[in-house]
Amino acid sequence: MMAALILVYRENKTEGVRELLKRSFDYKRIKAKIWYAPIVLLMPGVMVLTYGLMRLMGEPLPTAQFPVLATPVMFLAFFITALGEELGWSGYVTDPMQDRWNALQAGILLGLVWAAWHIIPLAQGGRSPAWITWWCLSTVAQRVLIVWLYNNTWKSVFATILYHDISNVSWLLFPNYGSHYDPRITGLIVAFAATTVAVVWGPQTLARYRNA
Repeated sequence: MMAALILVYRENKTEGVRELLKRSFDYKRIKAKIWYAPIVLLMPGVMVLTYGLMRLMGEPLPTAQFPVLATPVMFLAFFITALGEELGWSGYVTDPMQDRWNALQAGILLGLVWAAWHIIPLAQGGRSPAWITWWCLSTVAQRVLIVWLYNNTWKSVFATILYHDISNVSWLLFPNYGSHYDPRITGLIVAFAATTVAVVWGPQTLARYRNA
């Protein structure tokens, strides 16, 4: 967000900064409310499917619990951090990249940068190379899905912030606050979802039309 605000200020001064910040809550762009379904439900569904598959595979898992009181706090905290990321990734970078390449290529390239940004912190956190590799696959596929949602909600940054927020909350709600999360399974599920989106909606725009 800070990088985007600096660059916007260099280009359009205070007015540009104001317009970018206003996009944090541009929910009125989401004209077809049906798009709230994948925004809100896709990643919780992926995590439930991940949990079910892990149980079928005999993976050691604790009983699923839902921390009712902690969830709103996590939602608010992750909304703030998602806003900080998506004002840059979606609000500033995505459109120029789509104009230069196409939506699918922009999503993959942005996803690779997004994943690379996390590699050192994940390694410092003691994650294995295999764990990090699968996590990166999931992250690249996630960015493709975010570009898909962005383009189909009339380029709503709020839509991407909300999806990003719920994705993080869904991960932390996985048994024992994400400690048993397996990015291998989640990565394959999300990659399948991103591939399906690219085939059904088309790689050029990941949408039935290009939004204004």
